Amino acid sequence: MREITVLNIDELNQNSFQGDFYASTLTVHLKQNHARIEKPHRHNFYALFLFTRGTGVHEIDFNKYEVKSGSVFLLSPGQTHSWELSDDSEGFVFFHTQEFIDLFYVREFLREYPIFRTTFYGNCIQTSNDFYNVVFKLFTKIEEESNNSLWKKDSLIASTILQLYIVLNRYVLEKGGDVKSQGSAYGVLLQKLEDLVELNYRKQKSASFYADKMTITTKHLNRVCMELVGKTTTSIVLDRVILEAKRLLLYTGKTFTEISTELGYEDYSYFSRVFKKTVGETPKQFMKRYK
Repeated sequence: MREITVLNIDELNQNSFQGDFYASTLTVHLKQNHARIEKPHRHNFYALFLFTRGTGVHEIDFNKYEVKSGSVFLLSPGQTHSWELSDDSEGFVFFHTQEFIDLFYVREFLREYPIFRTTFYGNCIQTSNDFYNVVFKLFTKIEEESNNSLWKKDSLIASTILQLYIVLNRYVLEKGGDVKSQGSAYGVLLQKLEDLVELNYRKQKSASFYADKMTITTKHLNRVCMELVGKTTTSIVLDRVILEAKRLLLYTGKTFTEISTELGYEDYSYFSRVFKKTVGETPKQFMKRYK
């Protein structure tokens, strides 16, 4: 079995801005890129999908979401996804890199947007009624602009993308998001922790390591994590380790021992116990259930 496929924008049809942006209708995207996207894969860019019609299941990092009219899916770079869609599925899709936004907006760091921080929110927003109309118009505008050659089209695309992200963020916050965590001192600390975990989770599992890196006490860091997401620092690190373990188990040909070693566990039997305690089944049982 090969490594998890990483999809690049420049591999897709109709890419438009030096490999940093792509947009299409869902129908065209599925037809032209079927061979590339039929199996679970990762993106190295941000990906947005709006379903205007159809049903199915969209699995993102082992979380399953129902697909229906009005579903918006948001993926950050590195996430793994796959789906099973009805034949009548329709909608819009666009992809872009952080660099595409950087060309036009110096201080817009998308990782700081709540909708792209899955510790706070999942990867699906279900729209309806008036809000669906707002989102539909923005997706339509992005797709239409991608197909023309008018003056400043890329600037308009970038501004429309950010407008969409802002209204989506407002929607999830108004629907019951933890407003006090976003932009607060605690929220900033949690974002910093997530970034550190992403860089170090394979080798560093202890809460004290991350607290030291952030120049705060372990007790305070745990307080931040429990207040905002109801988990300890150690649990947040372990969640990231287990997610990567699942990806490696399913999408690579590596042995259990190789995977445990890659994730910082020299003793496979110990890693297996940690996995089972967290997931509820052994790595072998997990693989059998998914295959």
